[in-house]
Amino acid sequence: MSWDVGDLERGPVPLWFQVSERLRAAIARGEFVVGDALPSESVLNRRFGISRTTARAALDQLEVDGLITRGSGRGSIVLPPRVEQPLNLLASFAEDMKARGLVPGYRTLSVRATPATAAVAEALGVRRGTRVVTIDRLLLADGEPLAATRVRLSPDVLPVRNRPEPSQLDQISLYEWLETTTGHRIALGEEYIEADVADPHLAELLLIEPGAAVLVARRCSRAADRTPIEYVVNTYRADRYRFRVELVRP
Repeated sequence: MSWDVGDLERGPVPLWFQVSERLRAAIARGEFVVGDALPSESVLNRRFGISRTTARAALDQLEVDGLITRGSGRGSIVLPPRVEQPLNLLASFAEDMKARGLVPGYRTLSVRATPATAAVAEALGVRRGTRVVTIDRLLLADGEPLAATRVRLSPDVLPVRNRPEPSQLDQISLYEWLETTTGHRIALGEEYIEADVADPHLAELLLIEPGAAVLVARRCSRAADRTPIEYVVNTYRADRYRFRVELVRP
């Protein structure tokens, strides 16, 4: 059934919610695909006899749920489905994407030696100012930027003199490269997640608007014996990525 077949029901269910659910179902059916524009507020107003405020509320809910993006002059554009990451699973980006039927990709921006800041030194168990390998990359899903990542590696795992060329990391998971090249396997980690907004440079990298919401995940990853291997900051597009937590009541 098309989104515009049948009238809305006047009753306890809010009109904006009925419109939102119709459009949500239409997206799920493929009636609107990624990149399509949903009906405008004025179209919804004419079709269902609702106010512009009601129509706006329906579209606002779809935007909050990450199904569409809205902008002046662009309308309400259907987004690709959000990638969902369970918080109890430590997986490489490549493993994560492949499990969701997406093709992982990488664009290595730089590989350099930098002095460890206080936070990096504490995470890696080194002195502040110790030179560590720092890797900046873009993480891609089906060719589209999903996250910007900055990795600092323990000098006990990868001395700065042995750092790879950027081109060596463009076709491979960093976890896979580390295990193959250095023999170190990441097995454990702790992660902290917070919200932020994109500055102009980050927005340009992730193809989003400056000031758009992002999710920042800071993680210290370790070997099975709890030896620190990496300290990584991943900054995800909030419109394309979300974390999932499974809860059990004691």
